[in-house]
Amino acid sequence: MVTILDVARAAGVSKSTVSRVLDERLPRSTSPTAERVRQAAAELGYVRNSLASGLRRTGTNTVGVVVPRLTDTVMAMLYEEIAATATTRGVSTLVATTQDHPEAEYAAVDNLVQRQVDGLILTTARTPTSPSDQLTNHPVPYALALRTDGVSASSIGDDRLGGHLATRHLLDLGHRRIGLVSGPDYASSAQGRRDGYRQALAEAGIVVDEALIEGDSFSMDAGETAGRELLNKPDRPTAIFAVNDNTAIGVMAAAHTLGLRLPEDLSLVGYNDIPVVSRLPVPLTSVRVPFDQIAAGALDLLLDHNDTASRTLIATPTLIPRRSTAPPQQQPGTA
Repeated sequence: MVTILDVARAAGVSKSTVSRVLDERLPRSTSPTAERVRQAAAELGYVRNSLASGLRRTGTNTVGVVVPRLTDTVMAMLYEEIAATATTRGVSTLVATTQDHPEAEYAAVDNLVQRQVDGLILTTARTPTSPSDQLTNHPVPYALALRTDGVSASSIGDDRLGGHLATRHLLDLGHRRIGLVSGPDYASSAQGRRDGYRQALAEAGIVVDEALIEGDSFSMDAGETAGRELLNKPDRPTAIFAVNDNTAIGVMAAAHTLGLRLPEDLSLVGYNDIPVVSRLPVPLTSVRVPFDQIAAGALDLLLDHNDTASRTLIATPTLIPRRSTAPPQQQPGTA
């Protein structure tokens, strides 16, 4: 069976370009690239898969999106990117929230399926379970975004690389005692960022001090609690990497309560680079995630589900240095 990837290779273009050129809902392009794509598709005998055909002719032209909560800036940003990208493809979106509870996710998926969505994008994957277990009774294709179960089609950021970039930045500034405010163990995003932290320390010849790892949630409250635990230690860290910006803001609150200054007494790196962090009194160094790429990738995987049932698309994050990080002025315990 000829796939969209075969056409893309033959035409020397990306899969998304092939999707746009062959999308009957969009104005027909007469560019040389478009003609090359159509010629390659014709020569290979490519036929759009049933899901894509359903979205064009027989379905509701609607994709359901399941997120933990829209009060989380990251999830709101991702959903807006998914909705905007879907609109350019003539597809509508419906969103459902779960508060990151598995039972609520079952109800959300059932509700969206009852509304006859043509497919689902899930941002709520929890390892080691797979959404396919839940969707056994629902013949609805799906793709994962931001988090992965390691099995399903997924569009994610390179969380391990991002965690490595954050920790490497602190190491390059001269920090050696670096704390980690981690996230929930069931989220692949938190796992990857923690793995990147460990990898960077190992490469620098630093043995990971498990006492410097705190946190089990993505919330500000969890970040403040974890920050207080780390910063109250007699040999507190000189720097902290928090696996998302919410927890980093919580760490900032804990540092302020303890009378510590950023970056004079503590360097801090967050993750995701949500808009508010560049406007804080001390702008936060953060790892920027390309949500637009992740959104487009999830839709690509969904529209070409039959061709990419277990494929993972990985977007590259970027470190954005700001004033919350600087070389350590004095290591704890030294005169």
